[in-house]
Amino acid sequence: MDRRILVTNALPYANGPLHLGHMLGYIQADIWARAQRMQGHEVWYVAGEDAHGTPIMLAAEKAGKSPEAYIADIRAGHEADFTDFHFSYDQYHTTHSPENQALANTIYTRLREGGYIARRDIQQLYDPERDMFLPDRYIKGTCPVCGTPDQYGDNCENCGATYAPTELRNPYSVMSGATPILRDSEHYFFELGKFETLLRDWFAGRFTHGKAVANAGVAAKLAEWLDGGLRDWDISRDAPYFGFPIPDAPGKFFYVWLDAPVGYLASFKALCERTGLRFDDFLAPDSQAEMHHFLGKDIINFHGLFWPAMLHGAQMRTPTALHVNGYLTVNGAKMSKSRGTFIQARTYLDSGLDPEALRYYFATMLGPTPTDVDLDLKSFEERVNSHLVGKWANIASRTAGFLHTHFGGKLANEFDGEALLLWPRVVGLTDGIEDLYEADEYAEITRRLVGIADEVNGYIAAKAPWVIAKDEARRDELQQVCTFALCAFRLLSGMLKPIVPKTVEAAENFLGAPIQNFADARRELFGHTVNAFSPLFGRLDPKKIEAMIEASKESFSPVEQAKAAAAEAKPVKKAKETQKPMTDATTETATISIDDFAKLDLRIGKVTACEFVDGSDKLLRFELDAGPLGPRQIFSGIRAAYGEPEKLIGRNVVFIANLAPRKMRFGLSEGMILSAGDGGADLFLLDADQGAAPGATVR
Repeated sequence: MDRRILVTNALPYANGPLHLGHMLGYIQADIWARAQRMQGHEVWYVAGEDAHGTPIMLAAEKAGKSPEAYIADIRAGHEADFTDFHFSYDQYHTTHSPENQALANTIYTRLREGGYIARRDIQQLYDPERDMFLPDRYIKGTCPVCGTPDQYGDNCENCGATYAPTELRNPYSVMSGATPILRDSEHYFFELGKFETLLRDWFAGRFTHGKAVANAGVAAKLAEWLDGGLRDWDISRDAPYFGFPIPDAPGKFFYVWLDAPVGYLASFKALCERTGLRFDDFLAPDSQAEMHHFLGKDIINFHGLFWPAMLHGAQMRTPTALHVNGYLTVNGAKMSKSRGTFIQARTYLDSGLDPEALRYYFATMLGPTPTDVDLDLKSFEERVNSHLVGKWANIASRTAGFLHTHFGGKLANEFDGEALLLWPRVVGLTDGIEDLYEADEYAEITRRLVGIADEVNGYIAAKAPWVIAKDEARRDELQQVCTFALCAFRLLSGMLKPIVPKTVEAAENFLGAPIQNFADARRELFGHTVNAFSPLFGRLDPKKIEAMIEASKESFSPVEQAKAAAAEAKPVKKAKETQKPMTDATTETATISIDDFAKLDLRIGKVTACEFVDGSDKLLRFELDAGPLGPRQIFSGIRAAYGEPEKLIGRNVVFIANLAPRKMRFGLSEGMILSAGDGGADLFLLDADQGAAPGATVR
């Protein structure tokens, strides 16, 4: 059944260029939207600039521009980047628009009339040197929940807690460094606590026909915040402020996080006005259309608590699903300006690197859990060259020439012999691709693609068309081999199309046959004539990657580089070695106290993904659902014992949850999975009955 779907991705903030960390989640959204279109669904993909707030006001002031001129320049740069990375937006808009102001006013008015807006005086932090109230993000201090220093005034990046800026310990102004003082100001609050039942029903799938609105780990985190008690949400800010004034409150403005998500609807509203679509068909409370949001894990509280409550209170529909991605690291570490790994999207493009290489690499790492993705630059080069050039494009390049030389480019009229038997098997390996795209299982799709490509290339190698071509008596056999290869090439091209659309467009031109949907790709091209083959995808040049790193360094002055390096250099305390080397079983084991054992936080994890690790003959990469702890990625050296990692998916395992995360060149390992045995093939995972819930404590 065809569906009507509205897709959005998080709005980039209009105060600077896009970097590759931004592109991770945006690419995930574009792939999903393209895959849905290929299935014949009605898909509208919208986004735009998040263009309000004090940071933009101050940045514009520093640049000597009006805020309007400043955000216009930023928007032009963002749109150019999205175009060059082959995004398929139907509308790209801005929150600083008439549509957004009208919708923000409507939503606020309905909430106020529904009895969900409260007004009260608060004590707010004020910068005595800049003579202004400080927005949350311009106050830093120590988190009142976990004690982490240098956290922003609205939420903690370490533990995820949300709080009022006045709750910070040891606060200071980011603008001047001065200690803020408290002053009274009347503020407007959205009474989120009145929506607890609504949110619990939403989490349970009441509005989505029983389907989960988010990955289990994300839903568990939202439920944890819900169980902790919902606080009223401050939705107003005092002048001076760049944003929309609150209709009935002189000198007060909507907090940027109120009108930012409304920007999704504003972008869609602008699309409706341009195309004749009916806005209410998608946003009315009883709408049967779907609304899917793609966002980073740092903003799930806004999208998973405030946003559905706001929409429901304003008599609009709630979202269908939240698709959440993790953070991006580069070479196993946080993106760094001094090391040249804080890479802007434009720097990547200007270095001559193909944007679809990054789209593909990200896809090989993306799944439904918000696990952090590591852009290992060596792995990036090797994986793209191996998969796209050495496996996929290689199928066509090895066979197309023979077809043109001996058959005028015409494929056989039917399969016979081995090709007849092999074709249904290869096609069968693509079963469920549509469902995998639906579930954000892009990494699994690329794994299947590589497996099929290996099988097809193995067939070509065994048949050796370069040998057959020398024997005129074997012309029919040669045509069979080439026909099978190019039909399989088209099959794989259809699998790839949402991920690398421009590259597959070139493949379609070579084949002379468009791939409108996945069913097209599964059809043979009997009797069809293909065009002359030209290389589809060039190998990644490591010199271009090096140039990108150098260019990223060059965008900062030597003084700025030195400051960045100092800021990123954190002293690492070496843990004392208290554990002696392991000996054989006959050696007496040292005893420990119950207090020592209590230091280990042993938990149950449900395996949601398990795969081989490129570049390692020892490791498997696990993704675990750890219940209230959220998703965990763990690398475990048990590959020799488990040669079919996909069979581990769904099992319960025991892991150490409080082991310090370890940065590896393959990514971040967040714990240790326990197993029994002497090592190598003699290892056996500890199991737990299926009744044990993910995240349960092992006692």
